[in-house]
Amino acid sequence: MSAYKDYDYPDASPCHVFKELEKPLMSLLNKDANSSILDLGCGNGHLVNYLLAKGFNAYGIDASKPGIAIAEKINPGRFFVHDLSVEGLPAPLKGVQFNTIISTEVIEHLYDPYAFIRLCRDVLSESKGELIISTPYHGYLKNLFLSIFNKWDNHISPLWQGGHIKFWSVKTLTQILNEHGFEVTAFRGCGRFSYFWMTMIIKAKFK
Repeated sequence: MSAYKDYDYPDASPCHVFKELEKPLMSLLNKDANSSILDLGCGNGHLVNYLLAKGFNAYGIDASKPGIAIAEKINPGRFFVHDLSVEGLPAPLKGVQFNTIISTEVIEHLYDPYAFIRLCRDVLSESKGELIISTPYHGYLKNLFLSIFNKWDNHISPLWQGGHIKFWSVKTLTQILNEHGFEVTAFRGCGRFSYFWMTMIIKAKFK
């Protein structure tokens, strides 16, 4: 049984970190190498609709029925309700060969990130494609700052229903990717300043 908690999207507006992700994310994409994109955990579809407007061929799936309903109003036929804890893709997408998966600010919300990475691996196995993941950044200096100034309660927000379950570093995210046949090819720190980044993007290629 999925423990999914809906994010309660009010409209098609971008998530709060999109302005930090936009430029570094787009620097990792080009239309030739990324001709067919799947956004796993697309929420209200803002990123997919943004990519479609830029000329990319993109689709999105998410467990949020209200989120997908919002997304569908802008680009019908590009979005599907699907629980990311379930293996495989929705039937309409099984015939599409994706060479890029994007997943922004999702993996930290998942009880079973291994199942999620296996899904990414299975989708990209034929195309030997690329996976681009963003998740809140954690590293020594940022963690030390949070400890010294007693900011952990605010940072991890344990009272947030449906909030963050996992807290990833470059090391741990690289490890789970390597274990599933991916090789990290790029890193971007996003927001604030070096080593205190708000979030991070890791790009990996299936070997």
